Amino acid sequence: MRRAAFLALSAVVASLAVAGPARAAEPPVHYVALGDSYTAAPLTSALQPGSPLGCIRGDLNYPSLLAKKLKAASFTDVSCSGAKSRHMTEPQSFSVGAPNAPQAAALSDRTTLVTLTIGGNDIGFSKGVKCFTLSYGAPDGSPCKDQLTAGGTDQFRASIDKAAPDVGAALRTIREKAPNARVYLLNYPLILPATGTGCFPWVPIAKGDVPYLRDVQTWLNTMLAEQAAATGVTLVDTAEPGHDTCQPDPRKRWIEGTPTQWAAPAHPNQNGSRAMADLTLAALRATP
Repeated sequence: MRRAAFLALSAVVASLAVAGPARAAEPPVHYVALGDSYTAAPLTSALQPGSPLGCIRGDLNYPSLLAKKLKAASFTDVSCSGAKSRHMTEPQSFSVGAPNAPQAAALSDRTTLVTLTIGGNDIGFSKGVKCFTLSYGAPDGSPCKDQLTAGGTDQFRASIDKAAPDVGAALRTIREKAPNARVYLLNYPLILPATGTGCFPWVPIAKGDVPYLRDVQTWLNTMLAEQAAATGVTLVDTAEPGHDTCQPDPRKRWIEGTPTQWAAPAHPNQNGSRAMADLTLAALRATP
């Protein structure tokens, strides 16, 4: 009997050694998603129930996917297409439907996780839409760059410099409103290829404008990285080459140019939303 008792005890000790010490339960995640259309992911899926019509907020955007992966105890998504940094503290109105409340109002000391994309609308990135119409008249030239840098002032460069303090102020507001949260700022996935002169006419950007607009996005993402570092926010780099609008394989394409998948033009498709969720999850796991 003593031998049997000894063997049983040994088996228990061995099983504990293999299993290791018991893990502490993960604290509940109270997640709030903020940001613009790169968060909202318009036209990729059905609208989130109860969301303002003007936000065109998809129910399969990256925050929704991330919340499921994290098994969040609570999840609030107030992202909105067209949002600028000032809409963290101001309502965003539309010609039709109810306004979107100030996004930072969704934050509290109970919030433990915040993600956002912001800045593209601050710099008027929609100015790049002009390139579509101009390019057909000079597909081998740089008509968009020529117009946006006429007179010696680069309109995009100036708007990025002007937007920097506004982005910084938005991030500081988030930190103040959610003092117990980890905050992650996602930059913008590559819209145009990392090298080369694009894929006109599939994506109607003139060959000479592709390097220019690629530089504009680099300047924007660099500014976002600087503002994140200055405010103690973690940057999630989503600008991985090979997933741009010119990617011929739809399974690898994250951003739609002339849409062949559900997405707004020059915005994330469902692949892009999944990738942004996965990259954010990896950043979360890498953060102490």
